[in-house]
This record gives sequence, structure tokens and C-alpha cells, in this order.
Amino acid sequence: MQNGFCHPDGSLYAPGSEDAIDPCGTLVERARDAGARAVFTRDVHPPEQFDDAHYYDEFEQWGEHVLEGSWEAELVDELAPTEDDLVVEKHTYDAFHRTQLEGWLEARGIDDLVFGGTLANVCVLHTAGSAGLRDYRPLLVEDAIGAIEPDHREYALDHAEWLFGEVVDLDDVAFD
Repeated sequence: MQNGFCHPDGSLYAPGSEDAIDPCGTLVERARDAGARAVFTRDVHPPEQFDDAHYYDEFEQWGEHVLEGSWEAELVDELAPTEDDLVVEKHTYDAFHRTQLEGWLEARGIDDLVFGGTLANVCVLHTAGSAGLRDYRPLLVEDAIGAIEPDHREYALDHAEWLFGEVVDLDDVAFD
């Protein structure tokens, strides 16, 4: 939920992402109130990240976006992390790939992950799928997930529910 995706001035702005800000805020608030931990991810790219890429090059796919140190790479103001939250900086669609996320979850005995965010068929889908493959229980909150196109969101949620996770409504999410 970064400026580059959620703000009209962002290079990869998706209106569906902007619509997910308030529901994501509600999720975070409920988690904190229940004593659950909030984890934020930031897609951040050093300008030279793909200079020596053999095949995987997000800049070729999307153009330069969320460059390290840029306004675009910052989380939206409405979702400001606190000292108790984890902020994972990732360089791919998958927040588990070469980050501290899995070790952090294991150290705290966390097994169930509640997902809100954007983009449904990119970062949300790949991170939730990676969680499922690691034997975490991914719950994707339908009304707290944004996308570039409504069809992308529908595809990602259908795929997640069919293959590795559960899709729930915001009103049905309770943190124990």
C-alpha cells in the first residue's frame, strides 16, 4: 500500500488500490486492538537492481517504479506503521523471497496470516501463495485488496481460494 500504487500521482496507480486503503486501515486497527502483529511490506527497487538481469526485470515489465528513497516507495500516510509493526522491504512480488519475514513469523509462532493490500494478482497473490507453500494459513480479505483491473482482483481471489488459501470478507475477520 505505497504511494506508487495507491496515489493518483503514482507511476503504477490503480484506483482499486486507493479503494483498499480504508479497509486495510480497519484490518490493522483490529489486529493491534487484539494484540496481533501488523506486518507491512514495501516493494523497493534500487535503480540498478535489474542492470545485470538475465530474465527477471520488473522495470522492463512496468517501467521504473517505487525506487529506493522515493516518495513512491513510501507507505500511504493512512497506513503508518508503529514501532511494534514489522516493515518488510522486498525487491520482488513475493515478500518471503530473500527477506526476514519467514524467520520473524517462526520466531513468534505465527501460523495464520491475514492479507490486505495491492496489487491482487501481483504482490498479494505471490506472497499469499508463497505463504501457503510454507504451510501458513493465508486468509485474503476480499474487500481490503486492490487491483489494476477488477478482473485481475477476481482472478487472484478465485485462484487463491482454489489453490492455497481462504477468501473472507472484512466483516468476518476477527483476531483472537
